[in-house]
Amino acid sequence: MSTSYTSYKTIIEIVGDIVKVRLPEQSEQASPLVRLNDLAVLSVDGSDSRLAQIIDIKNNVVSLQVFDSTKGLSTDAKVNFLNQPMKVVASDNILGRVFSGKGEAIDNGPSLEYEQKIVINGPIVNPVKRQVASKMIRTNVPMIDVFNCLVESQKIPIFSVSGEPYNTLLARIGIEADADLIVFGGLGLIFDDYHYFKHQFENAGMLARSVMFVNQASDSIVERLLVPDLALSVAEHFAVEHNKRVLVLLTDMTAYADALKEVGIANERVPSNRGYMGDLYSQLARRYEKACDFTKGGSITVLSVTTMPGGDVTHPVPDNTGYITEGQFYLHDGIIDPFGSLSRLKQQVIGKQTREDHHQVMNTMIRFYSGSIEAKQKQSMAFELNEFDEKLLRFGELFKRQFLGIDISMPLETALDTCWEILKTCFSPEQLLMKKEFIDKYYYQKKS
Repeated sequence: MSTSYTSYKTIIEIVGDIVKVRLPEQSEQASPLVRLNDLAVLSVDGSDSRLAQIIDIKNNVVSLQVFDSTKGLSTDAKVNFLNQPMKVVASDNILGRVFSGKGEAIDNGPSLEYEQKIVINGPIVNPVKRQVASKMIRTNVPMIDVFNCLVESQKIPIFSVSGEPYNTLLARIGIEADADLIVFGGLGLIFDDYHYFKHQFENAGMLARSVMFVNQASDSIVERLLVPDLALSVAEHFAVEHNKRVLVLLTDMTAYADALKEVGIANERVPSNRGYMGDLYSQLARRYEKACDFTKGGSITVLSVTTMPGGDVTHPVPDNTGYITEGQFYLHDGIIDPFGSLSRLKQQVIGKQTREDHHQVMNTMIRFYSGSIEAKQKQSMAFELNEFDEKLLRFGELFKRQFLGIDISMPLETALDTCWEILKTCFSPEQLLMKKEFIDKYYYQKKS
């Protein structure tokens, strides 16, 4: 294929943001004129230029996704194929910067025109280049650090519904997590949410170690599809080339799936479950599988938000996500549900990178909290409560007050000590059913 630009004026159809172009017929032995995912520029009268990307090639008909609106575009427009894929700036100078869904700086900062650029959406890391996850990322959120640890190279979503403070939780984790860099990807954000994340990062003094890619609700849905790839490509660059521990924050992946659906329908693809395309699982997996702990390098951890329409966990987006990821944080009623949440990698770090009593404290606290819910149900139905039920109710109140709120912040060791204080307040040593060595060491210790 030629490295020079190729131009055509053979547009045959414009549907939504999809433009179809007919190319000259070629023999099977000839080099292809264009490649999938390469860029093109559509121009009207040589002045109005619009960027597009090749998303489909059928025989000699090429389908382009136009990043900007196709309004005012006619079939007389000229199509210039650039013969190169989408690239994003990847250098130390992008730290603290904010970019659009096209990878263009939108913060009025210095030009990055001559900085190093890398191709986005590269291949998934070879499994032999990965190592087993074994390092904890501390967040100072006790419902995560104590009960469902976030582990380096983990891919895990926050399942929630519209109206819940999932963006508040995501920003809080980004600010307090002990990662080297934060790469943020916002998909279909309203301006208030975009401003909230930027304001929170600035106030916490961490904007200088973060990169933001933002697609607002008023922006093109085509750009929305690029945000995860832009964020993950930059994260991979810093992890591999600079040995950084990178935490990628993505919100909201349901908006990403909805954009896939809309573009697929415009491209006349046959929908599958509830209107989503049949490759939804593959598209999500290709992004989530970028999470990796590199044998020679740093790591990429992916924490995303997936909203469940109507709270339906069987909806195609959360349903497919659950098969790909390594657990989930279930946020509802403003709290992280200890029963609906799960981190499948927590056993890799609990008791190995954390305190020796962590595992038993975690299990004991959850066991008693489950018992407190049952005791509360008995109380609501006017059943007679015994002495142990009264203890469980007291435990449940203390647990809610000191652990369940997403605004509660404390280091892991302080949280474990707080667990022991609650257990000491509510139960005798014999009722804990824990190892005697832990009871002797922590139950009887004096509060400092």
